[in-house]
Amino acid sequence: MIRKLPVLAAVCAVMGFLAFWILTIPKTVLASALPARTADLTNGRTMFFAGGCAGCHAVPKQDDPTKLGGGVALRSPFGTFYAPNISPDQDDGIGKWTEAQFVTAMTKGTSPAGEHLFPAFPYPSYQRMMRDDVRDLFAFIKTLPPVRGRVRGHDVPFPFNVRFLIGGWKFLFLDGREFKPEPAQSPEWNRGAYLVNGPGHCAECHSPRNALGAIIESKRFAGGPSPSGQGGTPDITQRKLANWTAEDIALMLEDAQTPDAGPVGGEMAEVVRNTAQLSKEDRQAMAIYIKSLQPR
Repeated sequence: MIRKLPVLAAVCAVMGFLAFWILTIPKTVLASALPARTADLTNGRTMFFAGGCAGCHAVPKQDDPTKLGGGVALRSPFGTFYAPNISPDQDDGIGKWTEAQFVTAMTKGTSPAGEHLFPAFPYPSYQRMMRDDVRDLFAFIKTLPPVRGRVRGHDVPFPFNVRFLIGGWKFLFLDGREFKPEPAQSPEWNRGAYLVNGPGHCAECHSPRNALGAIIESKRFAGGPSPSGQGGTPDITQRKLANWTAEDIALMLEDAQTPDAGPVGGEMAEVVRNTAQLSKEDRQAMAIYIKSLQPR
């Protein structure tokens, strides 16, 4: 019996590897799952600014948010990630991507080459987006100017650079669910919840993370590390914002001023440059939802 133990262990190891491989195969969205429709470019523009796409993907040190040549460095405990060129350039951007490939990247975290994307790209939040919103966003990005030039590769050490292992991370932390409205809440609250948790991906910065880099759900919105690698982002629940009104929050999302007349700083200033482009109604909806966040 003892002589059979190594064989049994080897069989178990092979079976375990096969199970892991099957469970972590990169998922895709088929073109056949996207029925023909006319894109709504106005909605695509809203998703573009709600998602803060320019904040990471616009070429650094220039004022045109439509030049999505990438290059912004996102520092983390796992290495430094560099936002890629997502302009419509045919060679260096995503000009050759199909709509299905874009939806796949946004909601499944899988590249056109069939590789797992690093979750520094916030697809754990983008997976909440309605599919038509993602399609409208793609259509809007295609109207923007192409930008030449590829961004340098990520500085991610072993073993975090092994994309195969990201499949295990997704198995643990990516549920693939779109946003579902809360029937007991108002349409305005639900709109705000969608914008904050989906395209806005606010929790990605404003939440602490576990040892594997996933949001700690029990402390969602309770503050987290800064994407720049310096300092942190504040708690935006009522533990921190109890003295703010929904109107205060909505105004801050427009003019970057806090209720005590102090300007927001760091990455939040870039966020507000995007939210300021949203409609007054969308900013108010986001504010109403944020005001409802209970202390964690």
